[in-house]
Amino acid sequence: MQYLLDTHTILWVQSKDDNLSKKAKEIIENTENQCYVSIASLWEMAIKVTTKKLTIAIGFENFYNYLISNHFKVLSINQLHLNILISLPFHHKDPFDRLLISQAITENLTLISADQHFKSYPVNLIW
Repeated sequence: MQYLLDTHTILWVQSKDDNLSKKAKEIIENTENQCYVSIASLWEMAIKVTTKKLTIAIGFENFYNYLISNHFKVLSINQLHLNILISLPFHHKDPFDRLLISQAITENLTLISADQHFKSYPVNLIW
């Protein structure tokens, strides 16, 4: 199976946070699954680190290497994602989350997130 991790999900994975559900942890740790992290999540983290709303213990500058060394794939943004994005209703106002939703729809990925707003969209969701 293929999954797209929400920003908080990958942060919880990296920091071994207890907020990560048992089900999500099992899926992510299963080497038969491919897990993606959107470049939009890295962009969101960079903004939050800059504005002092987020601290990453390993340092933001090391986060990409953490992803690669732990077999996560970084999903770029492409025009198809943006085409879906502009058609989404505004159930969710966060631009980063809206982009993740459009990527999940376009790439047929299951989103792993605790964000309940995602349920309003035609996307597979696990938490």
